[in-house]
Amino acid sequence: MNTNLNISNSEYNDLISKKAEKSPILKNIFFAFVIGGLICMLGQFIFNQMLNLNMDKEKAGTITSISLIFIGAFLTAINVYSRLGKIAGAGSTIPITGFSNSVVSPAIEFKSEGYVLGIGANMFKIAGPVLVYGITTSVILGFIYYIFNYII
Repeated sequence: MNTNLNISNSEYNDLISKKAEKSPILKNIFFAFVIGGLICMLGQFIFNQMLNLNMDKEKAGTITSISLIFIGAFLTAINVYSRLGKIAGAGSTIPITGFSNSVVSPAIEFKSEGYVLGIGANMFKIAGPVLVYGITTSVILGFIYYIFNYII
């Protein structure tokens, strides 16, 4: 059996482009926009209902965020959010519900290994880097803000 495995990068790219399926970009953009928009509309609906109950904007925003996080976690737990993600793509991962999904998914996957070594150790595998970079960036920007407003 004599096979030539030494091919150039351009030959490899040509081979991959011939074999790869073409992504339906317009269809993906449409579903991301529609489903992401529906998630945002749900959030706005919850927010408006809280305002109708005479809550101030800060409390209404907090309850809206908590509600969307719960909905995302619940839909992940009953295996609906993963199917939604296959259709919506970024439309389901960008809102806060997608962040909830990224925390709950590994927790569910590793629950058989126990609460501490399973759920606790693996819960932030996906969301952990986002949290680290977000917190670090906010500390750095807060420090820069402090310097510009109070020292200069």
